[in-house]
Amino acid sequence: MTAPASPARRSPRRTILKVHRWLSLGAALFWLLQALTGVLIVFHWEITDAGIAGAHRPTDLGAIERRIGVIAPRDSGVTVKSVWTAAGYADRYNIIVEDAEGNGRTIRVAGDGTELRTTRAGETTLMGFLVGFHHDLLGSWGSWIVSISGILLCTNLILGLVAAWPKRGTWRLALKPATRGPAAARLYSWHRALGLWVAGPALVIAATGTLLKFEGGVGDLIGAAPVKLAANPPVGDPVGFATAASAALAAIPGSSLTAVAWPKSDDATYTIRVRAPGEIRRAYGGSIVLVDANTGVVRGTFPIAQAGPARAFMSALFPIHTGEAGGLPGRLLSIAIGLWLITMIVAGALLWLRRRKPRKTA
Repeated sequence: MTAPASPARRSPRRTILKVHRWLSLGAALFWLLQALTGVLIVFHWEITDAGIAGAHRPTDLGAIERRIGVIAPRDSGVTVKSVWTAAGYADRYNIIVEDAEGNGRTIRVAGDGTELRTTRAGETTLMGFLVGFHHDLLGSWGSWIVSISGILLCTNLILGLVAAWPKRGTWRLALKPATRGPAAARLYSWHRALGLWVAGPALVIAATGTLLKFEGGVGDLIGAAPVKLAANPPVGDPVGFATAASAALAAIPGSSLTAVAWPKSDDATYTIRVRAPGEIRRAYGGSIVLVDANTGVVRGTFPIAQAGPARAFMSALFPIHTGEAGGLPGRLLSIAIGLWLITMIVAGALLWLRRRKPRKTA
């Protein structure tokens, strides 16, 4: 009696291909939405400012402080939380305040303090919706979904690279898509070639975005301690915004103001972010200056150029993910990678459908 033949052992490459295929199909729609919103928000700061009328006004810190006094007068119950650059048009800022009931508002002002627009907490523009959806699906629960999706995307990009990796001597053939032959074969050739060309940069974009979702934990893991000093007990009223911001800008010559966080009740310290010359962060800067709110004297200066490797790495995640690290070409490259991902998802789905049709017919 003849023993039954043992089934052929599946090769590791075929297993990788199968895992890659089913991971892609399972998360395709979500990745498609993430890629689409990512492409649309690369220039969201500029797009938002383009929709807000107002002539350019150079930054006047004293005028902005006077506007803050009008928005949040003494004993009104309205408190200023922070001021951020609008990051779109030059010399525009967002003043973030909160009233006694905890209702928040964001007032966008020109450099001379002229009020341009007020947005109440809960109000969402189209661009704001797209940004919120891309970051966390507009909710804290969505942040976990985005985080898990990012891990799956990074894993799948690696699996795709391994599956498509050409054998020795076939690189030229693999990198040049086929223009003849059956439609399914040509589609596969394009899918593989595009993957080999762009998967590396795409993995960098996906990995930095995923790491940003775990920013606190990753920072703790690699020793990127937040910039802080011992609490500074408050003594009387704090110095004004203009005094604190001027001291921070003077501490790092040539820098521009990107954010000011107000002192806390138990710590009279302004935390001020500036963008120092040569920084790869275009919008918000990575250099931090701590200013004594009691005296207006600088307590500590922490330029990102002098930061340790761990803090420098964490600060670089955002500009690499958004393409800011490469200036305008980098941001355009980020859009191109997003369009590449959309193309790969659609091509992969079409390839799967084409391969299933003969099976159904058989």
